[in-house]
Amino acid sequence: MRVPLTKYGLREIILGSAFCLGAGALCLWAFAPLLLLPLSAWVFLLAFFRDPERSADHPPHALLSPADGTVRDIQQVAAPAFLEGPALRIGIFMSLLDVHVNRCPVTGTVRCVRHFAGQFHDARDPLSQSLNEHNLIGLETPDGRRVLVNQIAGVLARRIVCAVKVGDALSRGQRIGMVKFGSRLEVFVPLRDAPETRIQVGDRVRAGRDALLEYPPPQADRRRAERGPETR
Repeated sequence: MRVPLTKYGLREIILGSAFCLGAGALCLWAFAPLLLLPLSAWVFLLAFFRDPERSADHPPHALLSPADGTVRDIQQVAAPAFLEGPALRIGIFMSLLDVHVNRCPVTGTVRCVRHFAGQFHDARDPLSQSLNEHNLIGLETPDGRRVLVNQIAGVLARRIVCAVKVGDALSRGQRIGMVKFGSRLEVFVPLRDAPETRIQVGDRVRAGRDALLEYPPPQADRRRAERGPETR
């Protein structure tokens, strides 16, 4: 049976557990009730690096959330690198209590990965969107649509884990990395693809399970829907 902890936090889990064990032994020797402090810290550590299994019941043309958290903004913006023309940006804030493992929002191929050094503003600060350290992952679906995922470090999140590389073929919902200790994640899609949002600002979303938007279904699917169920 799989242990529901992410491999991306293995180092922190080992070092943190060792520290909590030592602190716990010291508390038992000095004043037993203080044992609650390292025990609480250890429980928080394990909870932060939890990695539950996820599945989604959405049509293939739905784009899933790549992160757990709260939708902070939905805006039309100029397309960043990798995309062309105006784009829709959906920003998700991940608090310390959220699952921080990021997942691929669509089935597709990694076309670009670009890491940018930067500052560490609070992920809720608008400055974080342009000044913070971040990592861009450009994806292309089998039908040619492009999606850009932006992992942004926050005031406490000083390490971005990107577990994919150019050329990787990914499935929708597959793990692609994480940002450690509170952060922001953004998704950009071209407006020319006519995406229809399924969420609004303030909504809570879960990575690999909740749909952020839906593209128009392929032409064949639309014709089939218009004809209705087949009879024999």
